[in-house]
Amino acid sequence: MINRRIFSIGLGSTLLAACSGGAPTSAPASRMQSVPNAGWDAWVAGFKGRAASQGISQSTLNRAFQGAGYLPDVIERDRNQVEFKRSLEDYLAIAASDERISTGKQMLVRHAGTLSHIESQYGVDKEVVVAVWGLESRYGARRGDVPVVSAVSTLAYDGRRGAFFEKQLVAALKIIQEGDTTPANMTGSWAGAMGHTQFIPTSYLAYAVDHTGDGRRDIWSEDPADSLASTAAYLARAGWVRGQPWGGEAGTVSGTPVAILQPQKPGPRIAVFRNFQVIKRYNNSDSYAIGVGHLADRIAGGAPFQASFGPDATGLTLEDRKELQRRLTSAGYDTQGADGVIGNNTKSAISAYQRASGLPVTGEPSVALLRRLGG
Repeated sequence: MINRRIFSIGLGSTLLAACSGGAPTSAPASRMQSVPNAGWDAWVAGFKGRAASQGISQSTLNRAFQGAGYLPDVIERDRNQVEFKRSLEDYLAIAASDERISTGKQMLVRHAGTLSHIESQYGVDKEVVVAVWGLESRYGARRGDVPVVSAVSTLAYDGRRGAFFEKQLVAALKIIQEGDTTPANMTGSWAGAMGHTQFIPTSYLAYAVDHTGDGRRDIWSEDPADSLASTAAYLARAGWVRGQPWGGEAGTVSGTPVAILQPQKPGPRIAVFRNFQVIKRYNNSDSYAIGVGHLADRIAGGAPFQASFGPDATGLTLEDRKELQRRLTSAGYDTQGADGVIGNNTKSAISAYQRASGLPVTGEPSVALLRRLGG
């Protein structure tokens, strides 16, 4: 089975939008503007012949490319991806934030009937399905609005990963041809990931399901039912073991784990079971799988990890960093939230405060800065 994500696009591997810490979470991409490009036009003309040989009708090609165009912003994002290397503590501060846990609990109640049916049908814990939803699109709030045909055709034409994106484009056309959605409604991330749980077109064709029974596998709908069921179907096909935990903090989960991980020292030791590897088939990252599993546990009412991560290299603990962000914001230097993750927004706020205070402008947090800001 091909991993659903073989290129970096989010909170671990979908390119995540900067929260106050500047770490990755599925970005609400603003709709991009196409520009005339003779090279793209010529590439599309040649591609149409190749697509026709793979069963794409002329009618589908006409509909799909009517209004489509070359998106230079997509190329810019593709060439300037930043590989975020966050500590597990920072990652969990975002992935299992109080807000994400609270919203996840609300969604568990709001969609209780649908989720219970999905859990019964596929054997995947409903909390895990909701956690994937939370990490991939903030429970549907950030699904992306970039036209997928334009995005993946632009990337296929660009050629850096041309074969991969041409395959995604053909898959997108098949989705349109089968009537699951329209070209105008087929929107997603700049790299073509779609819907509430961010399926790329080939994965959609392989695993998406019609849970509502309306004859369409509609992962773009405001109703997340098809997306949530498709995620459960994907995990089930990847080998999810019904009734088995994904893992948890060592000493708190029963059974014999397949491994004990400690991604950050000091920090919790994580006992993982087979389902941990299944989550990694959705996104091949230990941090992502721990994030999904831990968020699922917290949504279900579980406790946070008990082992402390300790202070960072600056001498600040997570709570210290949150307090620093709160104090900066109160002083008029908005960090855009207080999650304890020191990213671009917080560094900019620190720099502005240092500049206004006549201090050396470093943009870096410190115990001295926290003390200076008072209590």
